[in-house]
Amino acid sequence: MEKKVDEAWERFLNPVILRTNLITASIYIAAFEILNESIVGRIRDFFSLSSDKTYQEDVLSKNRSPVYASLQWLKEMDAIGDSDILLYDQAKNCRNAIAHELNRMLSDGLPTDWPNHFGDMVSLLDKIEKWWILNVDIPTNPDFAGKTIDESEIVPGPILGLRMLLNTALGSEA
Repeated sequence: MEKKVDEAWERFLNPVILRTNLITASIYIAAFEILNESIVGRIRDFFSLSSDKTYQEDVLSKNRSPVYASLQWLKEMDAIGDSDILLYDQAKNCRNAIAHELNRMLSDGLPTDWPNHFGDMVSLLDKIEKWWILNVDIPTNPDFAGKTIDESEIVPGPILGLRMLLNTALGSEA
């Protein structure tokens, strides 16, 4: 037991390890918040063109949580599926563990599965944003009328923002 405590203190007091854990935790939490804004904010903004009552009836009535109500709405629109909601839940659980147990994780390290959840979050963010672009933004913009859009060439703004965050936080080698 004493050896584990000593090792935890060594990790905590090592500036390289501490800095890496802090930056990694911060990036994970920031990415999760970007994903949440994409899930809730896009729908809220879309419905802001109509009445608050419509948003309440069509989205918020689906669940007490605006995030899960929005996920349900996206599922009903065929933007995501049940497996995406499960991936979101796993990413959220990892985010909660990092945010609420950060002090312990700074010495013990982040959950070993955080990279998988981070990748899942980025994939889900990309999927949701591309759905909005292909199903709402492009069809309602006359500049794209009659044009063929290659989905593989679409890079949503939040994905670009996340890349810039990673490049800035981790340096140019990211």
